[in-house]
Amino acid sequence: MVIETAPAKAYRPVRRSGPAFDLRRLAIHCGLVIVALGFVTPLIIVISASFSSESAITDHGYSPLPQRFSTTAYRYVLGDPSKIVQAYGVSMLVTVTGTILSLTIMSMLAYTLSRNDYRLRRPLSFYVLFTMIFNGGLVPTYILITQYLHLQNTVLVLILPYVVTPWYLLLLRTYFAQLPKDIMDAARIDGAGEWRVFTGIVLPLSKPALATVGLFVMLLYWNDWWLGLLYITDDRFAPLQLYLYRILTNIDFAASNSQLAGTTIAIPIQTVRMAVAVLAIGPIVAAFFFIQRFLIRGIALGGLKD
Repeated sequence: MVIETAPAKAYRPVRRSGPAFDLRRLAIHCGLVIVALGFVTPLIIVISASFSSESAITDHGYSPLPQRFSTTAYRYVLGDPSKIVQAYGVSMLVTVTGTILSLTIMSMLAYTLSRNDYRLRRPLSFYVLFTMIFNGGLVPTYILITQYLHLQNTVLVLILPYVVTPWYLLLLRTYFAQLPKDIMDAARIDGAGEWRVFTGIVLPLSKPALATVGLFVMLLYWNDWWLGLLYITDDRFAPLQLYLYRILTNIDFAASNSQLAGTTIAIPIQTVRMAVAVLAIGPIVAAFFFIQRFLIRGIALGGLKD
């Protein structure tokens, strides 16, 4: 018996074509590049202006590259290095301590409010929401802190008012409520207590949300100068933002007085403002690069729906 086999087909190498030209994707990328340039260009101009001379900015305006390179603005701001180093130290202490304390308290409170079997869940959620819409007012808060708590001219007055922010607390509560309950129930069946479930399961699964809220809280502490302006009169406890705010106020005051007196005192107003902005945002921009991946992941997970 002869078995006829089909003739073998000639091998033809598969042609791999390159990625197809996608006009839509190209348009999206071009749009994103334009938006990115719109955000980055002002920062570049600020840095460039801080290293330009005052006369060059007056004559030619702002530009992405320094005109008549000068460090006069930084020498003016850093005239007394000990004060600005001390202000940096106060701001870093307040930012690090406040962020850790705020995340610890808000995460525990948010996990409690996310539990459906907690009896006081609704009253406490309403209390948090109520404080987000209404507050005690400036004068009662000032009297409470200065006359009853005696926190004026202390580091605690820069930390405690922002420890619990209702908006961030509700964000964490919403994230915790979306975590899978089966994993927590399995841990409880294996004998884990609530603290073990919270520290061993809830917190590790919530790293993106904690990083996102932590970044916002860190920015809140670092950029705040209002609390210092209200409650700090001792320069030893002045944060960086308050110190730079006083420099700008003094410059404007000196410039206005010189104009009224008819004298011509060369005060680098514009370049000093830009140098102050660079000194204020420099450390927080550096910190952003370390936690940006958690921030992006948190925003992406926050946009998903079951």
